[in-house]
Parts: sequence; structure tokens; C-alpha cells
Amino acid sequence: MTQLTRRTLMAGLVALPLAHPAQAALRPYVLVPEGTSVDFTFNLSGIAQSGTMPIKSANIQINLADLTNSRVDVVLNVAEARTRLPFARNPMLGKDVLDAASYPTIQFVSTRVQLGDGGRISRGAKIIGDLTLRDVTRPITLQADLFRPPGSDTNNLDELSIRLTGALNRHDFGASGYADLVQDTVGLDIQAEIKRAE
Repeated sequence: MTQLTRRTLMAGLVALPLAHPAQAALRPYVLVPEGTSVDFTFNLSGIAQSGTMPIKSANIQINLADLTNSRVDVVLNVAEARTRLPFARNPMLGKDVLDAASYPTIQFVSTRVQLGDGGRISRGAKIIGDLTLRDVTRPITLQADLFRPPGSDTNNLDELSIRLTGALNRHDFGASGYADLVQDTVGLDIQAEIKRAE
């Protein structure tokens, strides 16, 4: 999928406030594929590297009146993961790391949304959830930002931009291969554009 540029996401975006009480129900949103990317970073032999992994499916339900009751369920396609180093891809997908043949997906299911200062998701909010990788499920916390497009009306929440960042220890999930070459920590940077489902 095409990467969402940082300029598109960050420049001139307006913070998203809590919505009106009348908008209490969960509302379904869908991903805009060309505006979505799941990037990961890792350290190989002391050098920072990066890659991408496409989203297979996403179930996004946002409660505009109470964002803490919103829900996210995202499934990633492990077999289609790519790195900037072509020779690193096969070892990454092999049985000693991601084992894509046995575990073709990674899933994140949110369990709680914690708002930032002033009750805004655009000021240091967090999404807490369960990450399942190699059939191992562990809790993970992602820093979250949610914005309206620049210049959009306060009450127009049909299109939103999301950024989620965080990190995990790959050994917690049994992805421990090449420990002498690859650092334990894997960084996550998920950028997405979503729109209200028809």
C-alpha cells in the first residue's frame, strides 16, 4: 500500500474534540488503502532498518460521544511483509522469527482507549490492546493521535487521520531467531486514513 506522507498527516491538522452527546452510537469506519501504512523498525548489526506489512482486514468502530468506548480490530498479512534489505526478508519470514508459513497473520484487538490532556485523543492518548503474534497473545500499549483533515468543519468527522506508535520485544512472542544480529526491540509506526462507512 502507498505510504501516507507525514506532510499529509501532520501539517495543519486540527485536534479532534469530543463529539456531541447525540452521537452516542458506535460508528463503523473503513480504511483508505492509499492513505494507510504499517511500518516497523529494527536494528540489524547495529544499523537501523525498516519494513512494511500490509493490513489484511480492519474493523474500526468509533464512539464519537465517548472515544474511550471505541474499538479497533486489525489483522496484518505477515507473508506480504517487506524490508528495505531484500536479503533480510526470507530470514524474517522463516520459522525462527515470524514463521509466516505457520502463522500467516498478526492481530491487534483494542481493550481500552485512554484519552490525553483535556479529554482529547490528539494530546497523548493511548490505545491498549492485545497483540497476537505466532499464536502468542500479549498486552501492548500504543500512543495514539486522531485528527480531522486541515480546514474541515468541527462537526464533520466523516474522514479522520490516525497515527499509532509503539514497540514490542520480539522474544515475548517467540520470534527470537538471529539474536546475535537483530536487536530485541521492534518499533511500530501505523499511519492510516479512515472514512465513515456508507
